[in-house]
Amino acid sequence: QVQLVESGGGLVQPGGSLRLSCAASGIMFQLRTTGWYRQAPGKQREWVATISSGDSTTYGDSTKGRFTISRDNAKNTVYLQMNSLKPEDTAVYYCYVFRDGTRYWGQGTQVTGSS
Repeated sequence: QVQLVESGGGLVQPGGSLRLSCAASGIMFQLRTTGWYRQAPGKQREWVATISSGDSTTYGDSTKGRFTISRDNAKNTVYLQMNSLKPEDTAVYYCYVFRDGTRYWGQGTQVTGSS
């Protein structure tokens, strides 16, 4: 059974930083494409970043240059380092992983940028 558990969210002032973590069980991140989405109140879910099994990373336009996705294979954990945070980064952040054509999601972690 695949389980993803996010952590690290919280309240942050503009310009601040947070690091989100996504720990997996039942699946090995290093063999899969994984990443992050976010969903702000009243908006559709937005793609944030992806890391492939070959460590190639891609980012959405709104987060490129400020966010960094990485993976620790020993801990089977994916991270999202978020710098220069803005109030518009406020959202619930979800990690995901693909396996056999199915995308598995975590429960999400709230990031709130104060204004």
